[in-house]
Amino acid sequence: MIKALVIDDEELARKRVCYLLAQMPDVEILGECSNGRNAISDIDEKRPDLIFLDINMKDMNGFEVLQRITLSPKPIVIFVTAYDNYALKAFDVDAFDFLLKPFKDDRFFKTMEKVRKISSKEADENFENRIIELFNLYKSKSQKAASLEKLAVKQGNRTILLNPADIMYITASGSYSEIFVADKKYVLRESLNKLCEALDSNKFIRIHRSTIVNLPHVKELIHSEFSEIDARMGDNKLLHISKSYKKDFLEKIGI
Repeated sequence: MIKALVIDDEELARKRVCYLLAQMPDVEILGECSNGRNAISDIDEKRPDLIFLDINMKDMNGFEVLQRITLSPKPIVIFVTAYDNYALKAFDVDAFDFLLKPFKDDRFFKTMEKVRKISSKEADENFENRIIELFNLYKSKSQKAASLEKLAVKQGNRTILLNPADIMYITASGSYSEIFVADKKYVLRESLNKLCEALDSNKFIRIHRSTIVNLPHVKELIHSEFSEIDARMGDNKLLHISKSYKKDFLEKIGI
């Protein structure tokens, strides 16, 4: 019996994986985790043979989760990601695999067939070697992103080079992002997820599925009834902090 744990901050994504796993009589679903902190404790406590792990979560990335677990032997890891990024192209995956959202059912079952053919020893050896390589690659990419000096925004026949420090907040508008600086708004055909990856994660924090704020431009927090919180920005704009992001946001600013 294969014991599996599903880790993803998107509920629909978790339910989809669990639905597919439930069709396999040789798989026991140990549970679901919606963030990295819970994932670390659940992996060490429940000792799964297999984990489905989202790479980009709100509180930490999947590689950080794997570095902090103490379970031995290590589980087989199947990364789940919405982006055809560097990791997919850079590694020939053997003992673990990548599922690129949205994936088809047959792709999922093909991955599970690969899992069934791997011995515990092979999985553990593969974990130690490849996860370390992947984390180092991710760390290098993150450090490069953190040192981003300009954000290029094409406006007609011009490309505006924005200083990230000048950006107050970014909001989603359909398939576009609206970038607000002190006296202007720029529209960029880019998702918030991609912008989160490109900008310094120590300063640019998601407070809503459709909003990113630059912490130095948050003037104050407005507390209302029912534990609701809004962030007042440098231009006096009030931005709502949703319940799903509130805890991480407050921890980030030390409250």
